[in-house]
Amino acid sequence: MFVTFLKLGLTSFGGPVAHLGYFRDELVIRQRWIDEAEYADLVALCQFLPGPASSQVGFALGLLRGNGLRGGLVAWLGFTLPSAVILFAFALAATTFSGPLAQGFLHGLKLVAVAVVAQAVWGMARTLTPDFQRMLIAFVAAVITALLGGALAQIAAIAIGALLGLTLCRSDNSQARTRLHYPQSRYAGTIALLIFAVLLVLIPIARNASDYPLLTIFDAFYRSGALVFGGGHVVLPLLQAEVVAPGWVTDQSFLAGYGLAQAVPGPLFAFAAYLGAIAQPAPNALGGALCAIVCIFLPGLLLVYGMLPFWDALRMRPLAQAAMRGTNAAVVGILAVALYSPVCTSAIFNWRDGVLALGGFVLLTYFKLPSWIVVALLASAAMIIALV
Repeated sequence: MFVTFLKLGLTSFGGPVAHLGYFRDELVIRQRWIDEAEYADLVALCQFLPGPASSQVGFALGLLRGNGLRGGLVAWLGFTLPSAVILFAFALAATTFSGPLAQGFLHGLKLVAVAVVAQAVWGMARTLTPDFQRMLIAFVAAVITALLGGALAQIAAIAIGALLGLTLCRSDNSQARTRLHYPQSRYAGTIALLIFAVLLVLIPIARNASDYPLLTIFDAFYRSGALVFGGGHVVLPLLQAEVVAPGWVTDQSFLAGYGLAQAVPGPLFAFAAYLGAIAQPAPNALGGALCAIVCIFLPGLLLVYGMLPFWDALRMRPLAQAAMRGTNAAVVGILAVALYSPVCTSAIFNWRDGVLALGGFVLLTYFKLPSWIVVALLASAAMIIALV
């Protein structure tokens, strides 16, 4: 199982939706671990919950195939390890970059971030705000985030989106799927959900009562991982509020790492390894990277483990579906604000930057080029411009 997911971690380019396609080809079609209906049910669960959808699906497949938690952890480790190692190595090497070529390369990565986030906003807006009601929710969330700023504003926008969804986004359309044969009991699932909730509530309290640096890192990354609805790119504004706003990481370093994260295979959440390694003050380097990557994935994995035994009953309830529609619409507004600041404001300084970012967006959305090719093209172009 570890070798299977390690291979997927080394070859799965293109973001969460593409990862789900790789999983289907390898594990449903070729190896036949589960059937199509069961796989669709897992995908539905992981899209319903906050967290990194593709990593959650891989973890759930590991749970089912390995008949328990050990299998899920082996699957997660194999899928996450390659991208985490690459981004950690980049964090160690980034401080040695100097000269126009290195600066051009880093600037090109920031321009990639503009193109990728713009593509995410465009695609998510078309999918998650298809009607006036959800467009309105997205607009309200954007206004709240822009006016108030910070992590609390984003949490408020998500909560208000869920409440508005209960009123504006009700629908009787639901589709039943086959039942999953989950390995854990409802008791074990309840314990996992309680751990998720206790950590989410108590760690911020402990952080405020103590200056212990590890608690600060734990709180920042755990809370970011717990509030990501709608796809991996939504973690961008959450992490920006947690690590850039207090001065742990500069805007330039943040966007350079985010741009590189588009070029590597595996989950986008592995970006946390880069941030944990370069964050100031300590812990950083290897300790910070390990702490950050475990903490950002932990809430999503706890939720999947806890919800699997209850999913069949919950997924058909109209109120739960309505709240999720509102939440998904709200994250479109949050991500749209993040596209402007810090992404565009920290990367686009002249008309050449604007042309390169627009070109990257067109290559991603119209020509459907893989993100790693766009990274190579924009980084090369920025280095050439830096030398001229």
